[in-house]
Amino acid sequence: MSIIVDEHKIEKISEKDWDKSYEIKAILLLFLGFGLVGIDRFIIMPMFPVLAKELNLNYSDIGLLTGALGIAWGFSSIFMGRFSDKVGHKAILIPSLVLFSLLAGFSGLATTLGSLLLIRVGIGLIEGAYTPSSIIATLDASKPSRVGLNIGLQQAAFPLFGLGIAPVLVTQLLNVVDWHFIFALVALPGFVVAYFMYKILRDNPQILANSPKEEKSEAVIKEVPASKWYDIFKYRNVSLGVVSMFCWLTALTVLAAFLPNYLTDYLKLNLNQMGFILSAIGFGGTVGTICLPALSDKIGRKAAVSLSALGGALSLLMLIRMDASSMTALFTVVFVCVFFIYSLLALTVGPISAESVPKHLRSSSSGMVIGTGEIFSGSVVSFMVGMVAQVFGIQYILHVATGAMVLGFIVTLFLKETAPSKINRQNI
Repeated sequence: MSIIVDEHKIEKISEKDWDKSYEIKAILLLFLGFGLVGIDRFIIMPMFPVLAKELNLNYSDIGLLTGALGIAWGFSSIFMGRFSDKVGHKAILIPSLVLFSLLAGFSGLATTLGSLLLIRVGIGLIEGAYTPSSIIATLDASKPSRVGLNIGLQQAAFPLFGLGIAPVLVTQLLNVVDWHFIFALVALPGFVVAYFMYKILRDNPQILANSPKEEKSEAVIKEVPASKWYDIFKYRNVSLGVVSMFCWLTALTVLAAFLPNYLTDYLKLNLNQMGFILSAIGFGGTVGTICLPALSDKIGRKAAVSLSALGGALSLLMLIRMDASSMTALFTVVFVCVFFIYSLLALTVGPISAESVPKHLRSSSSGMVIGTGEIFSGSVVSFMVGMVAQVFGIQYILHVATGAMVLGFIVTLFLKETAPSKINRQNI
């Protein structure tokens, strides 16, 4: 048997006496932390054309590097999500933040494909542990009526820093410094954010923080049967989330890992033009991650993901037909593509996964959805897309992404609604 706090009593108290100051500080720190995850994961992407020449990499090698990190991330998310449910998210977040910042800096020391691959696998393992814990820490810090908004804000840091700011910054820095030194610049901010997380972040749900003693005592402590990790699959949305996550990550893998070479090798853009277009992934993902999860608090999670999947598929079809005649048009279409894709990622790993299971299984649920999606997209998809680019031509990678989005749209039609504004959680 295990002990948990009565969820329904806590939610009642939380709406009345909410620690808004802690919520703001926690969401800010978790936003910055996940932004560093985005930088560490994606800073290598705009460097691929340079790395390919210096380390003699081909399209298959690019797929291998991307896929290896994804697989490591996936396995770590599955197991560490469950571990986080047991030990609390603070014990996972702070060490992970320090370690993956160090490894990102060490990436600049790589001199061969093998050494770079080893470092990227290490980053994947550590960031895979960090991700589900950060999502549930955000959910714990959020007032129930702001869950979608705050999850969106926290998740928005990933594309904003990793795919919006980093490509522009990296492509400009490559004009003045060697790529080895760029990796070293990303390590220091991680230590600063980890320190403030240690000082401010709470392990226990903060919703009782301002409640008087007599009201705190109303939180009923009760015994529930000890749960197994596979109990999460009793809830339909978890299984559907696993499948849909595979689809969203397939499209993201195509755009984040292979779009730089698509732009330079097929559309014949120069390095600065490529960096400009690639930044659309970050900025589009940021806006979509904030707007649509927040909208889902009002219209429901199911409606938001179905509309996003349809919009993502249609915008990818437009991208297939684009050429390099207009940088503005190309930027806009890429922006729209990832606007929808990142909203799908945030909704799937956050509210839909966490709201579909009891609170003591939330990290396990989110970790499983993240992990399995990363494993399959990292292994099967990265290898497949790399081979498609190598054998048939890199222009065909966008067809793979479009097919994944169509499949994902079909899956969303079978989801159960989880938004508190639309359905009583007791009936999920």
